[in-house]
This record gives sequence, C-alpha cells and structure tokens, in this order.
Amino acid sequence: MRHLILLSLATLTLVVENGLAEDAAKVSLFDGKSLDGWTQKGGKAKYRVEDGVIVGTSVPKTGNSFLCTDKNYSDFILELEFKVDPALNSGVQIRSECFDKPKVALRNGIPHPIPPGRVHGYQVEIDPSDRAWTGGIYDEGRRGWLNDLKNNEPARKAFRQNEWNKFRVECRGDSIKTWLNDIPAADLKDNMTPTGFIALQVHGVGDKTTPLEVRWRNITLQELK
Repeated sequence: MRHLILLSLATLTLVVENGLAEDAAKVSLFDGKSLDGWTQKGGKAKYRVEDGVIVGTSVPKTGNSFLCTDKNYSDFILELEFKVDPALNSGVQIRSECFDKPKVALRNGIPHPIPPGRVHGYQVEIDPSDRAWTGGIYDEGRRGWLNDLKNNEPARKAFRQNEWNKFRVECRGDSIKTWLNDIPAADLKDNMTPTGFIALQVHGVGDKTTPLEVRWRNITLQELK
C-alpha cells in the first residue's frame, strides 16, 4: 500500500510539474506598448497600439493588409481576444507565408499563381456579417474556404457583435482546430503548410472612405513539442 501511495504521489507531482512547464512555455506575442516583433505586409491599412491593444484601421483603395510576426511557428496553441466593426471583415493568419518571388499553388488540381508580396495561408476568419463564419478556416490567397461554419450553428451563434471575443487555435501536425468563445468551431486536417508566421488582417474595403477598425489584445502562444 505504501508503495502505491508513493507511486501515486510521484505521478501527481509529474502531472503538476508538466502543467507548470506548459504554463511557463506560454509567451505573449505583443508587449502591449509597441509593434516590435511584427512587420506589415500586403496593403496599406494602418496599425497602431492604443491602451494595450493593437488597432487595425481600414484605408480605401488598398488590398488586404497583414501585420505579421517576424518569427515562424509550427505546432502551437494560440489564444487572443478581438473586437471588430460590424462592417469590417478580418482574420488571423496562421502558418502563413509571403515571398519576394512568384509561387504556384494548386487550387482544385489547377495551378494557381501567387504573386510576389502576396500573403497566403490558413486564416481563422473574423466575419461579423449575418453569415457568421467567425472561427472558420479560409485559405487566404490560395484555395479559398477549407472549413466554413454553415453546418455548425453553435459556433455561428457564439460570436458577440460589438464585444470582445476570444479565439483558441490549436495546430498539431496536420490538425488545425479552432474555438470561438470556448465553443468548438473548425476542425480541419490539412498538410499543405506545416509552418509559417501569424498575422492580423485588415480586409480591403474598396473605395469606402469611412475608417473601420478591428482590435486585438492578450495575444499569447504556447509552442508544442
């Protein structure tokens, strides 16, 4: 009995230590004061820091804009909060890429050219429209929708208009899963891009001159072994 108790205590200690190790591995990707560690690519939307929040503001007559981490990530748990204008589309890129030279990707078996400077890769959608596909996975600049939410009513209802919302994104090998406000959203198996940067998108708004904003805060990431 004494040996069983000691074994149980040792197992419990190991579990606790592993949990603490996981917590210690979680890092903030945003220092709350500056955009150090991030680089803008694509369009000319404006990004600034305000009261510990990254604010992205739309600009007319420019393409999709992306504030990208300078570091690439492969397997990880990403968590963040966001708040978006109801009239603005946005998203969070994961395992994404951008090259100085043109590239070709296959879309439905057909070669699809990717021009130089075009951010492309998996995007966790921020969609405040009536469609309500926030948390779905879109392949930006390549194949389009990979996992929409048309058959996931609980996730569609989880989005809170004009309020702060929370994403959790888990990338493990070819598995990509998302949660919106703790409700399971997308569950995708895909291996096209195993690593890449994370980016915050401000979608193009065409000729609209009224500035629209999207905000992000509490951006943390835990790399997985």
